[in-house]
Amino acid sequence: MGINFWRSRLVLALCCGLVFSGTLSLSRAENGSASLSFTFDFPGSEPSHYVISVASDGKASYDSNGKLTMDSEPDQPFRLEFPVSPQTCARLFELVKKAKYLRGQIDSKKQGLASTGIKTLAYKDAQNSNQATYNYSPIAAVQQLTDLFQSMSGTLESGRRLEYFHRYQKLALDEELKRMEQMANENSLQELPAVVPILQTIATDASVINPVRARAQRMIERAGTLKP
Repeated sequence: MGINFWRSRLVLALCCGLVFSGTLSLSRAENGSASLSFTFDFPGSEPSHYVISVASDGKASYDSNGKLTMDSEPDQPFRLEFPVSPQTCARLFELVKKAKYLRGQIDSKKQGLASTGIKTLAYKDAQNSNQATYNYSPIAAVQQLTDLFQSMSGTLESGRRLEYFHRYQKLALDEELKRMEQMANENSLQELPAVVPILQTIATDASVINPVRARAQRMIERAGTLKP
């Protein structure tokens, strides 16, 4: 066989190797190397600052300065690491894909809109590293991402208060659980399984009054039925 034949085979093998390598890199990006975060800053709100970070393998973290009670000192740092449900994780990364991985302008830039806090979405994978800050976005996927992250924050802050009340103010547990039930009825709780451990602690604590224990048990049961 001639030199040209072997040269052609070598070129073909190299091309195939490049295609395989590209496919492998893409697969790795899709299977665990992508990350998405949401940062919220709104002085005067509660909490006035928080950050939720989610990796495409489902590992997540939440940091906030939320007050535990009206009389609490401000800027009390709180951090929680938790697994996001596969359904919510898939939904988040589907939405950021629909938002074109945050490329381009996502803020409406309209004058006269009421401030609802400074929000920043950041996305990173092997091919992208984008960040966008906005008050209000007309992009549906960004709106849905915002709603999801804000609902997650509400759930995690409730879990944080439950843990505090269970330790220091058991009489406040009932009101907090009623608030969570109302949020669940409005489908505004996200990632309730993340706070199931404290709900289980309350539900099995004989020093807590029975109506509160029953309410905590109902929330545990709802954790498996709430829509992501």
